[in-house]
Amino acid sequence: MTVPGFILLDKPSGDTSFKALFPLKRLFHTQRIGHAGTLDLRASGLIIAAVERATRLLPFIEVADKTYRFKLHLGFETDTLEWDGKLLNQGAQLSISENDIQKIIPQFLGSQEQIPPNYSAIKINGVRASDLTHRGKEVTLSPRKIRIDSLVCNGMVLPTENETGKSFAVFEMECRCSKGTYIRSLGRDLAKALGTFGCVSEIRRISIGNISVDSAVSPENISESSLIPVNEILPYPTFNLKDEQVRALRDGKWIFYVSKQELSAGENLCFAANEHGEVQALCSLESKKMRPKFFIGQDHA
Repeated sequence: MTVPGFILLDKPSGDTSFKALFPLKRLFHTQRIGHAGTLDLRASGLIIAAVERATRLLPFIEVADKTYRFKLHLGFETDTLEWDGKLLNQGAQLSISENDIQKIIPQFLGSQEQIPPNYSAIKINGVRASDLTHRGKEVTLSPRKIRIDSLVCNGMVLPTENETGKSFAVFEMECRCSKGTYIRSLGRDLAKALGTFGCVSEIRRISIGNISVDSAVSPENISESSLIPVNEILPYPTFNLKDEQVRALRDGKWIFYVSKQELSAGENLCFAANEHGEVQALCSLESKKMRPKFFIGQDHA
């Protein structure tokens, strides 16, 4: 049985997140592969994939903040909100500088509601909004609560090749945001605040939580050595236990445990490892009681 763990993938633009997982299934001879945080087809960057029982821990990855880089194109809007979609609106040529963008950034920081793009995986009565839009159906999506922690303009850049001059300015942006934030919608809304139309290109996820895409590998370069222990990705302390303690956790029982390590304020999660340091379970530790939440070790000692 393959040891549960995570793999940091650098998904290329043009591949679906699902396709990026194919090499893992072949390498580890398992269909039990999952990932946290789907990326759009055209987006690239970090995906954290889970192998075997590490898939049980994906919800703890999914809630982490994400950081993206992207190009903001001002002057036109498309149906997909990406630069090469079908042209919907063309704006007048305006003189907008990096300083103008800096002035509107504060209104986008913090908790807010955002309308997702019609070309998205959000389902309406069981059907993806993107599929309905593609069929010519009218789609109305409700605003969703999101949070933007930081938004930075890194200056003006050259237009994307073959853009045919539809935009009057292109800026490189970086955004750290909550789960569920659509960068394409953010580009549309930034442009609106500037009095014009807008769309985006070259969306790239550069981090999930404190994990950087710099540590990721491309799907074609994955090897068994790419598998990372779960406690090196999730920031919970690890406690080594005796065999009989591990067996109790495997059976769903709580054990008495006095931690010599102080847990973070408001955080009571920890990993339980065997005497060899191999993680066996994610547990809660409170009032000297360690309770298993998810057992990821083997079913028998």
